[in-house]
Amino acid sequence: MTSTKSFGISKQVVLEAYRRVKANRGAAGIDNESIEMFEVDLKANLYRIWNRMSSGSYFPPAVKQVEISKKSGGTRILGVPTVSDRIAQMVVKLYVEPQLDGLFHPDSYGYRPGKSAKQAIATAQQRCWRYDWVVEFDVKGAFDTLDRDLLMKAVRTHSKDRWVLLYIERWLTGVSRQRTRVLVGESPTEVKRLRPRSVGGVVARNQNGEALRHDALKGVCAKHQVATTSERRCSLVTRFSVAEPVF
Repeated sequence: MTSTKSFGISKQVVLEAYRRVKANRGAAGIDNESIEMFEVDLKANLYRIWNRMSSGSYFPPAVKQVEISKKSGGTRILGVPTVSDRIAQMVVKLYVEPQLDGLFHPDSYGYRPGKSAKQAIATAQQRCWRYDWVVEFDVKGAFDTLDRDLLMKAVRTHSKDRWVLLYIERWLTGVSRQRTRVLVGESPTEVKRLRPRSVGGVVARNQNGEALRHDALKGVCAKHQVATTSERRCSLVTRFSVAEPVF
C-alpha cells in the first residue's frame, strides 16, 4: 500500500523520542502539561505528533521562557517547550544527529555521544602539564544573536531531508512567549518575543555552532582545543527496541 504521508517518519522513532524526553524529565511548557498528564492518553498524543510531522502540518507551539540567575550576576533566559514539542524536536534530533556529529572537532566534549565533561577535564589536565597558558572565551548571547539564515544554510549543506529542514526552520523562526510577573489580578501576563528561541529546546541546543563545523569554545588549553559547548546531544541511534506495541 502506498503511503499517503508526505514524509516517511517512523512511529518507532517517535516512541523512542518520547522515552528519551521522559528520561530527561523537565518542566511543563506554556500549556502547563506535564509528562504525567501527557501519558494519560499516551498513544493518541504520540499518534498526533507522528501524524502531523509525517504530513508536514506540525507547527511548534510557543515556548515558555523563564529567567534563571547567573553566578556572574544577571539572568539567563531559559526556554521550556511543551512536552509534545520536545518529543517532536527529539524526533528530528534522532534523525539528524548521526549526520552532523562527525563534523565536530574531536576535542568537542559538550553533550556529544561518548563524550563527557570529565573527559574534557582529564584532557585539559594532561595538556596543561605541557603548556603554561590557557585561553578562555565565550560567545555572549549566542542564541539571541545567531543568524538564522546562515545557520539554515549550514544545516542544508549537511542534511538533505526536506522534513528535517522544514521543522528546524519552523523552530528557529517560531514566536516565544515569556511569562512575566506583571500582576493582572493574580495571573502573569504572557508577552510575545520576536527573537530566536532560547536555550531550553532540544533542536536549539543541538544546532548552535558556526557553520556546524566549529564549536563555540568555552575553554581552550594551549594549541589543542578542549571545549565545552552549548550544544546538547544524545546517543546516536542505531536501533530501536520497542517493548510495548507501537501506537
